[in-house]
Amino acid sequence: MAFLAQLDSIDGRRLNLLQRLLLVNDGTLTDAVEMAFLEPIALEKLALEITTGADAPEAIQAPASAPIMERRILLKGEQTRQPYVYAESWIVLDRLPESMRRQLIDSTAPIGRLWTEHQLETRKEILRFWRQPAAALAPHFHLPPSAELLARSYRVFLQAQPIMLIAEYFPTTLRYPALRNCLQLHR
Repeated sequence: MAFLAQLDSIDGRRLNLLQRLLLVNDGTLTDAVEMAFLEPIALEKLALEITTGADAPEAIQAPASAPIMERRILLKGEQTRQPYVYAESWIVLDRLPESMRRQLIDSTAPIGRLWTEHQLETRKEILRFWRQPAAALAPHFHLPPSAELLARSYRVFLQAQPIMLIAEYFPTTLRYPALRNCLQLHR
């Protein structure tokens, strides 16, 4: 993917380093946010529904009868309760180990941590990133609807099959406070 060209298409050179890294991160976003803000991250499930492949986005390449989990979550700071990331996921359940399926339903563990726990060798394909008004997502971030969000979507593959399609959103106001603190310490 031509990340720099796509970055230019959203005026991304004006974004701070943290925002640019979150857009292209192909590791566990929960871990990246946790390290950036030096705070454990908690997952809040907002919605979870089991549908079929007939209702799923085409990019997930699921048969019409396949069970699909649609999940909406918010990643927040455990202590501050600061909302960092809103995410929507479409997951082809029968392409995952049974124990991971159960945990996705019953636990509040982030998906990336479950990949690690279940030792899944996955690959991410970032599809695109963009800017959009916060609109209906604004209350999750305590922002006005006209505030701007950065977003990205990607597919997750297991054994060359797409198993998940994920879209993640975070505020353009997200800043890296630890860098400012670090610079002050070295003066």
